[in-house]
Amino acid sequence: MYGCARSTNLARSKLEIVQTIAHPTLEQKLAALKGSLASLESALVAYSGGTDSAYLAYIAHEVLGSRMLAVIADSASLPRAELAAALAFAAEHSIPVETLSTNELSNPDYQRNDAQRCFHCKDELFTQMELLRAERGFARIAYGRNLDDDGDFRPGQRAAAMHHAIGPLADAGLHKAEIRALARDAGLALADKPAAACLSSRIEYGRRVNAEALAQVESAEAALHALGFTQLRVRHHGELARIELIREELPRALSLDVFDRISRELRTLGFRYITLDLDGFRSGSMNALLPASELTAADTTARRN
Repeated sequence: MYGCARSTNLARSKLEIVQTIAHPTLEQKLAALKGSLASLESALVAYSGGTDSAYLAYIAHEVLGSRMLAVIADSASLPRAELAAALAFAAEHSIPVETLSTNELSNPDYQRNDAQRCFHCKDELFTQMELLRAERGFARIAYGRNLDDDGDFRPGQRAAAMHHAIGPLADAGLHKAEIRALARDAGLALADKPAAACLSSRIEYGRRVNAEALAQVESAEAALHALGFTQLRVRHHGELARIELIREELPRALSLDVFDRISRELRTLGFRYITLDLDGFRSGSMNALLPASELTAADTTARRN
């Protein structure tokens, strides 16, 4: 009887160990993240001001101290409000940060605005960061990839792999919701900040990306924020602006007064036709216009690299 009970307890212990390995808790994932960062001699952190990269910069600074530097890539595709918010967060938490000017807009492959635009953007970012890394003597480059990104269309991951950038959040097994939870636990105000892709993602594929179009989009979205709308996108289709609002806020837009105010603001910016997308806000909605072959090819290449 005793031997049977002992065998049962041993089997149960082994099962619990297997379950812990297969399904680590959030605390264990945080410990793994800190452990992987602690193993680095030093690191540059690609920092955009979004929740993922901000939390990575925050925890990297906690672990590495002065042996880390957050790097913001600044170009016309980054809204001025996002840049200011990213710098303010870094200052609030005493995170060392440096702004690095990138020149993706001068690259014809980026301007072409095809399915690989994000790759060319990230290639420019990591190329500039690699130069800075070598100049300052930092050991590695890290960026804020999480596990959910692996299931999305992310050509930029191929550029990260080419430049040997590491993704400590994903390596620790963290998903987006878990990163938000950790950021809340740390008392970070941006824990629930909506995702904010670069301004170039608003321009329909095949339409040339230039500073003028990016400024149009940035000003249009700022005007809508000023009207009280929160999470939104203004999609640029040449003379036509397609507005995506979260569905909870769609009813508030459906009045003649609001229509007139939106139309007046966006026509001033050069749009001739202003439309409201009845499907509401969808992150990455422009990707729906891409042929499946391009999505599959880009995803396969990214995973192979």
